[in-house]
Amino acid sequence: MTIAADNATIAAALAILDRRLGQKRGGHVLGSPQTVRDYLLLRLAELQHEIFGIIFVDAQNRVIEARDMFRGTLTQTVVYPREVVRAALDLGAHGVILYHNHPSGTREPSRADEMLTQNLKTALRMVDVNVLDHLIIAGTAHYSFAEHGQL
Repeated sequence: MTIAADNATIAAALAILDRRLGQKRGGHVLGSPQTVRDYLLLRLAELQHEIFGIIFVDAQNRVIEARDMFRGTLTQTVVYPREVVRAALDLGAHGVILYHNHPSGTREPSRADEMLTQNLKTALRMVDVNVLDHLIIAGTAHYSFAEHGQL
């Protein structure tokens, strides 16, 4: 396969996962953590810069919107909790799944990742928005804060 053919295949897979994830209000219920991981792996695995994003969900865990919020460099992204809270309120979100990638390929969270997760959890709790998970994508590997009992 050529790079162009690979990219076309990836684009088609992303379109399917976008539909499955339900990008608009009233979208699909997030019934499987694997669906979210697959979606994020396809979107973030090969990026050479960090992206921090959020999947916003309603009270029935239906996707309202998946949004890349902040773009960073090879090793870091600046995340503004105020903007995260504002987006959650603007969308009427009941819960969020945080995500970002590690272009370095290291799937384990850094101390800064852990602190950011707790800070966002605290800020969002103040406005009754639940943090359901924080996923780190590192190449084809992933790390889930929820699966590791860190939420």
